[in-house]
Order: sequence, then C-alpha cells, then structure tokens
Amino acid sequence: MGIWSCIGQDLHTVMESLKQGRSGIIFDPTRIEYGLHSGLVGNVPRPDLKPFLPRKFRATMSEDAEYAYMAARQAFEQAGLSDEYLRQNEVGLIFGNDVNMHMLDYMPIMEEEHDSMLLGPSALFKGETSSVTMNLGTIFHLKGINFCVGAACASSSHAVGLAAMLIRQGMQNTILVGGSCMLDMRGSAAADAIDALSHQNDTPQGAMMPFDTNRDGFVPSGGAAALVLEEYEHAVARGATIYAEVVGYGFSSNGTEEISAPSADGEYRAMKRALDDAGLQPSDIDYVNAHATSTTAGDIEEAKALTRLFAPPNPSSGSSETSASSPFISSTKSMTGHENWMAGASEAVYSILMMQNNFVAPNINLENVIDEAKDLNIARETIYTPINTVLSNSSGMGGTNSALVFRKI
Repeated sequence: MGIWSCIGQDLHTVMESLKQGRSGIIFDPTRIEYGLHSGLVGNVPRPDLKPFLPRKFRATMSEDAEYAYMAARQAFEQAGLSDEYLRQNEVGLIFGNDVNMHMLDYMPIMEEEHDSMLLGPSALFKGETSSVTMNLGTIFHLKGINFCVGAACASSSHAVGLAAMLIRQGMQNTILVGGSCMLDMRGSAAADAIDALSHQNDTPQGAMMPFDTNRDGFVPSGGAAALVLEEYEHAVARGATIYAEVVGYGFSSNGTEEISAPSADGEYRAMKRALDDAGLQPSDIDYVNAHATSTTAGDIEEAKALTRLFAPPNPSSGSSETSASSPFISSTKSMTGHENWMAGASEAVYSILMMQNNFVAPNINLENVIDEAKDLNIARETIYTPINTVLSNSSGMGGTNSALVFRKI
C-alpha cells in the first residue's frame, strides 16, 4: 500500500493520525479571495518529484498524477516489486479519477493568443482525466490493463472492485489499483455553488461532522492512495507479505429522478451485494468505514442503509427494539475531509491499517448523533480491539454506489 494524504504522506504517519484522531483540515484564505464561501481544504503538500523523475516525465504529469506517483512508489516498494520485475512481467493499472482541472489552464492562452502551438507538447497529457494512468503506466513500464474509472466519489472503490474481478477471472495476476484527486480550488466552485461545502471557516479541524446534527457540508480534500492487488497463489509463490484479502465487491445505482439525491435503498443494495459476494452475514463484519461526508442528506440516507443492514427492527418484540448489534462504525472523513475520487482507495488503506494494528479510528467531532443513526455503534474515540473483517462504503453523485469487504490474513 501507499498513501499521500492530508493526515500523512507515509503509512506510519497516517496510522498514527488515525489512532490519535488527528485532523488534516486547514483554512485557506485564498479560497475566499477566489470567490468560494468555504475556505476549508485538506492540507496536502505537493510532492517534489525532482529526486525521483527526470523532467521529461514531470512535464506531462497533472497534479493528481504527482500524488499518484508518490503513493504508487510506496506500494510497489512495500510489495517488493522492483523496476526489473515490472519490466519483465505483466502488471495492470486501474485508478479512480474523475475531474482534471488542468485543461482550464490552456483556455486563456487560446482565447488571448489564438495559437495552439503556445500550449506546448505536454498540454494534452496533463489535461486528460486519464493523465494519472497514462503517466504511471509509462513511468513504471506497466504492460497489463490500463484505464481510469470515473464514478464521482465512488471512483476508486469501483477501481478496487473491478481489479479484484479481473484477478478472480484469471485475466491478470497483479494490478496496481488506487485513486487520486487534485486540490485545485476551481474544482470546488461547483460544490460550493450548491452549498455542499462546510462554512465553518473559524474551526477547520472541527468542520467535518459526520452523523452529527450540526453538520453543514463536506470539506474537499485529495492526494492519492495505491494498493497492489495480487492473485493469492501468485503472491505466495513470490514470497510477498499479504496484508488483507479483498473478499467482496458490491455495486448499485440509485435509479432516482434527482441526480444529486442519495438513496438508502441504493447503498443498502451495494453493501448487501458485497456481503453476498463474500459469503458473509452482517454479523461477520467487525468494522464499517462509512462514506458519511457530513452532508445533510447523505449522512441520513447512509445511516438508514446501515441500520437496515446491521440493526433492523425486531418484529417479534412488537416495538422498535433492534434485532442485531451494529459493528463499530466511523467515518475517517471526519479527519481527512472528503477525498473525492481517491476516497474509496484511501479508506481501503485506512481500514487495512486498522486491521493490521487492531484499532478502530474515531469518528471525531461527533457530539449529537442524528436520529437515523441512534441504533448504530459509532466510535467516538479510538477503540483498541481485533478487527478481522471490514466493510468500506462509497457513494457518488448520480447515484453510483460501491462497497468493498476486506478480510485480514
């Protein structure tokens, strides 16, 4: 695994941030100057690639490709996959990535100068949504499957699921999978326009409040996360250290009439499909990393879906008493903000770190739980306990849902 996020740019630092409930959100006044009402953002540093890559590679990389490169370097190193191995074997590449703002950089040049030759040879490669995969595939000499998944905030969760499916079908034995998201403030304008972003500019680290009655929107964040998925016997044969197994993938579309409306039914169906794919019951899940983005409608619908799956009403009691106990639940977005297209992959990394180190990261900033989540076991502080099976939930605008189940090996 590899990670480049606002709570750390290596696995150890990220693990400590998760344990401590440490937020990576800051207030950036330049966002207010630009015209946004929310000045909040994840504090993700741009990496310096000069020590690692010659200029010919750096010149074609978008911001999100830079983050993805740093995460991929870590993942390949941890997986023990050298440059020589990557050159000699077929390794695939699937990344979740939905919006690339670099193409906007070239519009003023064309409008003012009316000469496309001034854009330079790197413009096309930096501006494509697939800038991430075209650059990583070239830099790491990857010869297998190669594409980006664009599914809004479920992009990289679907990427992990699709990669697992290809490996199960025997079409690939190793795939670098992940997600990346740039922090260009121009990309936040549309969300700010529909009042989806938090306005708690005075308290940046307390602005993300998943499942809390006082939540008022999400904080945009980004970076990149990468995981090496490998067929089990293939990994064992080369002596790889195995951290977890992808045992379930579920998906659904809401099918509602409103493009921005979340759906408890849609999320429930994706989670149920993931459990069925894994051959597991809800009672087998130890921890759920919720999608919960601190938005007014989204948290309510997900809480309804989680309650339906893990704590449904007990019909034999003749009351609202629940018939099942909820696993531990938290939204790591309370610390990281909403990492958008990278969220599914980064939350896979966060969840696996919890499994490997026997703890549940807290849902910070939770004081008053919404009624729809009252039967859920939401962790308000770090809980040290064995975690063997995790469900990670993701949803995106337009009604796309994805759920992944990971199991410790």
